[in-house]
Amino acid sequence: MRSNPDFRRFVWANGVTQMGTQVTIVALPLAAVLALDAGALELGLLSAAQMVAFLLVGLPAGVWVDRVRRLPVLVWSDLVRGLALVTVPLAAWAGVLTLPQLYAVALILGFGTVFFDVAHMSLLPAVVPEDRLERGNSALEVTRNVSLLAGPGVGGWLVNLLTAPVALLADSVSYLASALLLSRVRAEERPPEAAERPSRHGLRREMAEGLAFVVREPVLRRVAVVGALVMAANSVCAVGFPLYLVKELKIGPGAYGLLLSASACGALAGAALVPRLTARFGTGATLYGSAALATVVYLPALATGPGWRLAFLPAAGALFGAASSVFGVTQLSHRQRVTPAHLLGRVNAAMRFVMWGAFPLGGLLGGALGERTGGYAVFAVGVAALGLSHLAVVTAPRIRTATAPPPRPRCADRDPA
Repeated sequence: MRSNPDFRRFVWANGVTQMGTQVTIVALPLAAVLALDAGALELGLLSAAQMVAFLLVGLPAGVWVDRVRRLPVLVWSDLVRGLALVTVPLAAWAGVLTLPQLYAVALILGFGTVFFDVAHMSLLPAVVPEDRLERGNSALEVTRNVSLLAGPGVGGWLVNLLTAPVALLADSVSYLASALLLSRVRAEERPPEAAERPSRHGLRREMAEGLAFVVREPVLRRVAVVGALVMAANSVCAVGFPLYLVKELKIGPGAYGLLLSASACGALAGAALVPRLTARFGTGATLYGSAALATVVYLPALATGPGWRLAFLPAAGALFGAASSVFGVTQLSHRQRVTPAHLLGRVNAAMRFVMWGAFPLGGLLGGALGERTGGYAVFAVGVAALGLSHLAVVTAPRIRTATAPPPRPRCADRDPA
């Protein structure tokens, strides 16, 4: 795929916007904590605001994405998110930044992310051949994890240098750069045939088609449960990590960003290994093995504490990142392969609805728990829940043989993604 310039632009756009997103993951809650003295409940609401859009428009977004060309959806989603983020540093410079504004920006980011993610996952099969989906998704995951590795550290450094609100400018610029790159991608998007084209008079029926496909497909059904539990746990962590590490252990923004980036080291290696693992063992065995590993390797992070005990978090995070990255790339490639093209937007939306829709619930739970207990309790609940979330796949051993290995490419086609 080195010779595919459209895929290269697609990958670069993904890397640029992911880098900016990681800066926001660090800077947005720190803007609330450091600039506005937000407490646990306010952090929980901020976390929930970023993901509530998956509950509100997650399923209708899939129907809409199946009705239109997906590339313009990506470009406009990037532009809207970039402009929304610009308002935060402007308000900070004017001295009028408030928590309600941060909630509003988080909501806009969430709505943009819903449409972007559904269209992004649905467009890849139009950019790369079917037998290269693992390689394509692996390349995208590698760029994402390079951003995960560098982004939190860069975010912490920018917060130190510029303050948290101003650091969000980096993400705004990344969205605008991504929109420019994506506007130059040429994808072979085939409009649905008349028999496949969604009706404009049955929104509920069309949304139900995507959910029904997920429920009927045995691998996707289990993966959706894992994803929902993982996202709820991540949302608890989004509250517990800053409360425990920044407020209680007094970790500075730079060190906090570096601690968060450790999991990307393992995830980077895991993403690069996916094509070899699935070619050798098949999709089912790779899913099962990575879920089993993820179940146990993150639990030592519960011992995280002051001094040398801080090392437990990055060590466990790196191992968990590798396992979860293999799991994520493999399940997405399986989904893109088994789903009919005219249903792909709705199936992706259904998966996102089930998975990411749990995120705001976790944020509210984390905020309520933090109000009643301390930061460590929220941190520990999030860490334990994150590891144990994969039991939904581990307890279904038949997944190991549920799918066959993808077809091997011809020798002449084996250039890496």
